Amino acid sequence: MPLAEHFLTQGYRLKISTTSPHRLPTLAALPAEACIVDIGKPLDDIDAFLQSDTLIVNITSKDIDGFERLVRKIEASAIQSVLFVSSTSVYPVTCKVVSEATGEESPDHPLVIIENMFRQSVQFQTTIVRFAGLIGGSRHPGRFFRGGKLVKNPDANVNLIHRDDCINILDRIVANGLWGETFNACADSHPSKREFYTQAAKMVGAPLPEFEDSGDHSFKIIDNRKLKRVLDYEFMHPDLMAIRFDED
Repeated sequence: MPLAEHFLTQGYRLKISTTSPHRLPTLAALPAEACIVDIGKPLDDIDAFLQSDTLIVNITSKDIDGFERLVRKIEASAIQSVLFVSSTSVYPVTCKVVSEATGEESPDHPLVIIENMFRQSVQFQTTIVRFAGLIGGSRHPGRFFRGGKLVKNPDANVNLIHRDDCINILDRIVANGLWGETFNACADSHPSKREFYTQAAKMVGAPLPEFEDSGDHSFKIIDNRKLKRVLDYEFMHPDLMAIRFDED
């Protein structure tokens, strides 16, 4: 919804999908053309939805068969460009900095398989954006570990990105027609889980998280330099420790 609202302010004519029929009136009131698209089911009735120039695929499903059906439908449609929102979870924990060029994605990760489906199609262009963990808006990290849920590996570095930056990055790619690329999207700073989640909990007045010190010191740090260079992008929230979640 925040992404749709942003694009409407930029003057785009927008179609937006949901898997839930009860949400259609809310989406149609944006205003936008609201449709049902569920890749877990047959996609026979989405031809009108795909009568567009650009498609942003921003769903959490890892249904490989469903995405294969979607790719075939896109190939037969008017879509020229696809922006596929992926995740930095495609990188295993390597105890080092990982970039788009290191080739360290887990080849059997469902998202890597799905990324490649889009990337390998010759009927349309695809840009992949691998977002780090989402924070901001309704996602307050100070409330991530409630109810006695332990924070494991507390001295590992966090890889996170604020919703404001997610929206602006997607806008920048579409506005500039930056297709055929793969970008890591992650804030500049990487404090430890212990530092970050303790401060975030204090900001919202939540109980402090409990940490499980198991002796595991593995970590990974997501390199965002390609995105900043190619998009000429400056993060709105580069320093995670400076974000005021009590005001978000």
